[in-house]
Amino acid sequence: MSPNAIAEVEARLFRVPLQEVLSDAKHGDHTHFELVTVTLRRHDGATGVGYTYTGGFGGRAIVAMINHDLRPYLLGQDAGEIDRLYDAMLWRVHYVARGGVAAFAISAIDVALWDLKGRAEGKSLWRMAGAASPTARAYRGGIDLNFSKERLLDSVRGYLDEGFSAVKIKVGKPTLAEDCERAAAVRDVLGAECAFMLDANYGYNVDQAIAAARAFAEFDLVWFEEPIVPDDYRGYGRIADATGMPLAMGENLHTIHEFEYAIADAKLSYLQPDASNCGGVTGWLRAAKLCADAGIPACSHGMQELHVSLVASQGGEGWVEVHGFQIDRYTLHPLKPVDGRLQAPDRPGIGVEFDWDRLAPHRICA
Repeated sequence: MSPNAIAEVEARLFRVPLQEVLSDAKHGDHTHFELVTVTLRRHDGATGVGYTYTGGFGGRAIVAMINHDLRPYLLGQDAGEIDRLYDAMLWRVHYVARGGVAAFAISAIDVALWDLKGRAEGKSLWRMAGAASPTARAYRGGIDLNFSKERLLDSVRGYLDEGFSAVKIKVGKPTLAEDCERAAAVRDVLGAECAFMLDANYGYNVDQAIAAARAFAEFDLVWFEEPIVPDDYRGYGRIADATGMPLAMGENLHTIHEFEYAIADAKLSYLQPDASNCGGVTGWLRAAKLCADAGIPACSHGMQELHVSLVASQGGEGWVEVHGFQIDRYTLHPLKPVDGRLQAPDRPGIGVEFDWDRLAPHRICA
């Protein structure tokens, strides 16, 4: 057996409670997130760890797909052939899962393959992925639709105190007037110099989104995120044409074909692939190539501890979201913004090392 052959694939599931209930316009209340980790070991003993996460549901299905459908294929395969393995995993489950659960399962494995490669070769992820810049712009993304206005403003002040100079809040209240009132109050706290984004989590239809974009124009937004369902690419184009508002989306796109449709029809100003569900590092980099070809900054959603390396590797002019699901509270090297930017780790591998002792109480059987 080749020393590079995969000898073990271990998937684990953790149900991690949030410090407080977090809400958005479409998913309702979040009380926890699920973390799925994958450890790969080659026959020579080299290891790599990858992961994905969910909004609280589906973790068992992801682990089941890894264990029952992907693990048998991976055992004995050359761990260095990442592109080939990525495509082969996609086709292995293509008939039952284009995207969806398969995208999360493949993502976790792909991240582990990159971690294994980097550790074995002594290379960090941002160097392997492009090394265009060691830092990336960052914003703090709040999941705060359930917050009172006072609690919302307190959270924003806290983000500024932490060193962030860009903030995103949720919109999608029962009335547009309430959304505008909250956005105006946040803009007053931020002042003119801080970057500001709004995220509707597809809480509007096209006509409502056009009205909202026009109402939000006074707040000088970097972008208006996911105003409508992510599948309506031409609907995004209609909103952009009608309002001129910069639009962002991508966290719910799972396949390269979906990103191709978004680039072609949605008239986006920013694209936000998420390595947890678009195919890991390999999928994110393929989406980023589409962004580069179209002149759109490649940004991210969640998983800031991983995405900082990817966004930085492309030049650092995309935006890294520092998410309300603070996975990096359970890692050994949490990120801290400096002058509104995050530093990509230069440790071999993906740069993410979990605090397994801290995670241990939250492990569940899958």
